[in-house]
Amino acid sequence: MNDALQRAGIPPTLTVGEVARRSGVTVSTLHFYEAQGLIGSTRTAGNQRRYPRTVLRRVAFVRVAQRVGISLAEIGAALATLPDSAAPTREDWARLSASWRSDLDERLAQLQKLRDALDDCIGCGCLSIDRCKLRNSLDRLGAEGQGPQRLLVKRGA
Repeated sequence: MNDALQRAGIPPTLTVGEVARRSGVTVSTLHFYEAQGLIGSTRTAGNQRRYPRTVLRRVAFVRVAQRVGISLAEIGAALATLPDSAAPTREDWARLSASWRSDLDERLAQLQKLRDALDDCIGCGCLSIDRCKLRNSLDRLGAEGQGPQRLLVKRGA
């Protein structure tokens, strides 16, 4: 296949600059992703990085997952379930994104609760829920834990 790609003028591997240009991320981002084990490269005799063409889809996968709030650790764990030499498929994305759904749903609920309660906090401007006489008189919520208890979405709730 590499011979056919070369005859068509398409290199079998891509330089770091080509991957950066085609994927829309910086060279330093690619180096970071590689250091995190999200993507991989080989080295030429001159110690230059060369990436397989499948890296473009892996970078896109990372960027989309990051954009919806998935941590790099979770993305790395997901990519570790895929073969290194293959680009993630639609089926891979469907399977992996389904595993993130409950966490994303929880975050959405948290953001909605925060949005709905934000107007109350803007009135006084303190945002110090544990000391707010209007929202938490006598600090009754302190027994429930640290932080803004009225704004936190409880796990399993």
